[in-house]
Amino acid sequence: MNFSKYKKSIIACVLALGIGVGGGYYFFGNPVTHQTTVKEQTKQTKPITDTRNTYVVQAAKESGPAVVGITTQVFQKDIFNRTIYAGEGVGSGVLIDNDGHIVTNNHVVAGAKNGEVTVSLSNGSTVTGTVIGTDAQTDLAVVKIDPPKDIQPIKIGDSDSLQVGEPAIAIGNPLGLEFKGSVTSGVISALARTIDDQGQRFPLIQTDAAINPGNSGGALINADGELIGINSSKISKEGVEGMGFAIPINSAMTVVDSIIKNGKVVRPYIGVWAVDRQTAARNNVSYEGEDLLIVQLDSNGPAAQAGLVEGDTIAQIDGKDISTLLELKEQIDAKSPGDTVLVSYTHNGKMKSTQLKLGQATSK
Repeated sequence: MNFSKYKKSIIACVLALGIGVGGGYYFFGNPVTHQTTVKEQTKQTKPITDTRNTYVVQAAKESGPAVVGITTQVFQKDIFNRTIYAGEGVGSGVLIDNDGHIVTNNHVVAGAKNGEVTVSLSNGSTVTGTVIGTDAQTDLAVVKIDPPKDIQPIKIGDSDSLQVGEPAIAIGNPLGLEFKGSVTSGVISALARTIDDQGQRFPLIQTDAAINPGNSGGALINADGELIGINSSKISKEGVEGMGFAIPINSAMTVVDSIIKNGKVVRPYIGVWAVDRQTAARNNVSYEGEDLLIVQLDSNGPAAQAGLVEGDTIAQIDGKDISTLLELKEQIDAKSPGDTVLVSYTHNGKMKSTQLKLGQATSK
């Protein structure tokens, strides 16, 4: 969480209050001692009936224990450039294996002092977690804890098999740990959603299951209790309700596996900055073409070395049409550093093709 990014909005708020930022939940100033206490109702006087034992109940029981709370101490610089404690950031995470690896959002753990966070397990215990790697481009991070004896990792599902309209269940810690393990349900509203052409790395899952500040990094599961997405962001504007987004687990696990293996994400690199028609319009760039317009190149990057120049338009990668930035990222991310791709592009009105050897970029 880049604290300075939110400095203006933070100053405008009362520091003793919790403020939702980017799906996380933050408490500034001294710890709040007058928070509402929410008692969990656990006493069961008689067996649950088949009517009440819905798929939501069963899925929550199956996967709930794998959802954890993550608390990160937030520090900032004062006017004398001294590092001072500013408060705590609270988010969610999902335990994915028996080794104690937890997936969460990058912004939940960004800036963690000494790479350490506090992890609140579903059994009520609290342990120290270590951030082993982050990836700002996908807003994903991995935290490692010493696995408890009663560890219950979540089952990983298949986000590529999702259907619009099927049930979706979100589990997380909205508004802080007071409400940990909250369950909301809805449906898969849409697939392959784009909300940020320039920064988004892959299409998102849209759901109407309520996702509130603090749910970031939590689990989106299907009716079988399988993890299908990592809750990441929510449209929170006046008059807009029921629009939450999650990172598809199939895409997320590629990033997570790289972090676990390398401590960072290693991805292929093409070395171009391009715009599609929609991105150009938003940035007041005059462009009405169907392909991607190259507006800047890394002079030492693969594309420049292959002969592409500013003003060229990329039409295809390995024979597949490319008309959006997201499509370009998907095609390149499906490769590995060192792979060769065939790039079809237009130069001075003439269509050309060239072989391009992909470079390597790493997450920071």
